[in-house]
Amino acid sequence: MYASIGGRRPSAPRTSRLTVRMAVLASTVALSAAGLAVAATPSSAATCNGYVGLTFDDGPTGSTSALLSVLRANGVRATMFNVGQNVQSNQSAARAQVDAGMWVANHSWNHAHMTSMSQSQMQSDLSQTNSAIQSATGVRPQLFRPPYGETNSTLQSVAASLGLRQVIWDVDSQDWNGASVSQIVSNAGRLQDGQVILMHDGIQNTRDAIPQIMANLSSRNLCPGMISPSTGRAVAPDGTPPPTTPPPTGTPTTPPPTGGCTATATTPNVWGDRYNTSVTVQGASNWTVVVAVTAPQRIVTTWNGSPSWDNTGYVMTMRSNGSGNTFGFTTMMNGNSGARAQIRSCTTG
Repeated sequence: MYASIGGRRPSAPRTSRLTVRMAVLASTVALSAAGLAVAATPSSAATCNGYVGLTFDDGPTGSTSALLSVLRANGVRATMFNVGQNVQSNQSAARAQVDAGMWVANHSWNHAHMTSMSQSQMQSDLSQTNSAIQSATGVRPQLFRPPYGETNSTLQSVAASLGLRQVIWDVDSQDWNGASVSQIVSNAGRLQDGQVILMHDGIQNTRDAIPQIMANLSSRNLCPGMISPSTGRAVAPDGTPPPTTPPPTGTPTTPPPTGGCTATATTPNVWGDRYNTSVTVQGASNWTVVVAVTAPQRIVTTWNGSPSWDNTGYVMTMRSNGSGNTFGFTTMMNGNSGARAQIRSCTTG
């Protein structure tokens, strides 16, 4: 299911230790008496020049155990945005998430379109989900992801009143849309320090992509982190010192001078959390068009062209790939519904 563009009786105290190895990060996970997973100081923390948030929606499912096995094998701690009724019907799988060192979060009770609810219905939905997660895991969620990424000021206010920070995403893996393993890996390759990626529990291609995703992150000195309840951004897990070197900061690519062709953008489709842009190029069959979106918006899908991004992830360069003179892309609003993608330049070649 496409999600995202997530106190009753605490469980009995338990302690377990899990040692995982990965290319640049070795950590030991210890469970506290309350069931909270806390990461020990990584022996190679100096290699973590930034952190990203790997998130999985719609669990727990019948495949949660398989997902946790892959995550553990690759040294990954991730955030699980759980659906309340799934937690209620599979409490052992929800508890296994915490036992494996994952963070658990709220993804609504039954994945409904919450912006069509009244304020009291929103309150009941999120409260019921919080209670189910806490009852199963001993952990009270601090994060909330609205189903489908659909949100409004009322929903955000209700979530905040329950101590929940709303978290959307910066990168959509497109696993919900039938993306191949290589496509999921490619999409994840756009992650930058502090950013969050949307993935889903229960999808085989997603599990198969995790080793390659981790290899790519490791090659860029990026490590899996927790999502801060204060900022909604990925940060070092609790107990981990900050990196000894600052994370890289990019500057937008300077676009080439305009000349040789013209590009016209239209927005044929607009939804609550995203919009499509169609661009028509005139004056050249071999063209390069530079497009920019306004933060925190993100381009998540493209067609009829070969895209690349600058260091910020907000500026896309689209090159012709023989599919004609019209290309398009989908942009997640991520809370910024007023801006639209802008053409910066169109050049031949």
